[in-house]
Amino acid sequence: MSRPTGRVLILLELLQTGGIRTVAELADRLGVDGRTVRRYVDQLIDLDVPVEAVRGRYGGYRLGSGYRLPPLMFSDDEALAVLLGLVAGRRSGLTTTAGTAGETAAAKIRRVLPERVTRRLDTVLESLAFTAPPTTFAHPDAEVLLTVADAVRHRRPLSIKYTDRHGRRGERPLHAYGIVAHAGRWYVTGTDPEIDEDRTFRLDRIAGARTLPGTFDVPAGLDTAQRVVSGFATAEYRYEVTLRIHGTVDQIRARLPAGVASLEEVTPGVGADPAAEGWRRVELRAERLDWLPPVLASLDRPFVIERPAELRDLVVALADRLASNARQT
Repeated sequence: MSRPTGRVLILLELLQTGGIRTVAELADRLGVDGRTVRRYVDQLIDLDVPVEAVRGRYGGYRLGSGYRLPPLMFSDDEALAVLLGLVAGRRSGLTTTAGTAGETAAAKIRRVLPERVTRRLDTVLESLAFTAPPTTFAHPDAEVLLTVADAVRHRRPLSIKYTDRHGRRGERPLHAYGIVAHAGRWYVTGTDPEIDEDRTFRLDRIAGARTLPGTFDVPAGLDTAQRVVSGFATAEYRYEVTLRIHGTVDQIRARLPAGVASLEEVTPGVGADPAAEGWRRVELRAERLDWLPPVLASLDRPFVIERPAELRDLVVALADRLASNARQT
């Protein structure tokens, strides 16, 4: 690579870091004069790299938005960060396609990296192991995700085509407040303006989304992530479970997080310390009960089952099995 060509690529790398770079700054970094910097910029423009000149006292050059992605230059650390992000996103389910977009993106990056860098990255990726198995959740459509995100940003009403968990399909309006990634799935939370009810939808169940005229206001202080997680604890399932557990909030939340159960003090005292042990009412909904007895046993805290009666029977049966196993020699 000739020295002028190398400097042009360095110039591109400097511009890709963002912001406006003055001619004096670029000349100093490249070891050339201002006229040569301008000539290098012209070479980038000839290659269809969208370099913009910014006039004024603090003017200089910056990368503008173009119709195609300009050539990218990564350092070793940046390349590793991008590839690890693609791997982690694919395994966690936080990707927007069910196909091979992640693999093809990684392949394109690896193809343009120097062999020395590629070998180092391969060493890391081949040595990497995960403690959790990869998720197999359905992926949201990329166009749906972008449309919903744009509606959230500009507070535009949406009309979505949605299939619920019972397989019923329909079209409904939505004032979308935010997008939340939780446990390998994508959700959008907002309000149905026709019935004025809070709603949360899985993005992978939305077959199409389109913006509607008008705008809406978002409630002040809204925490969209907490709203989605809390909604799981109050969703409609076969069983409604109510418990009283003696312990601290942290002790209970270690086994029954906010996405599973709601929690409140039974008899909160004035100025009571929330970190102190006490009786707390725990409410949750579940399609099955067989997973709850082991969870209650792992809490190792005093508890009372208020409902349902079936849960008491399951807890007693587990206790009998544990006692029987413990007596065996």
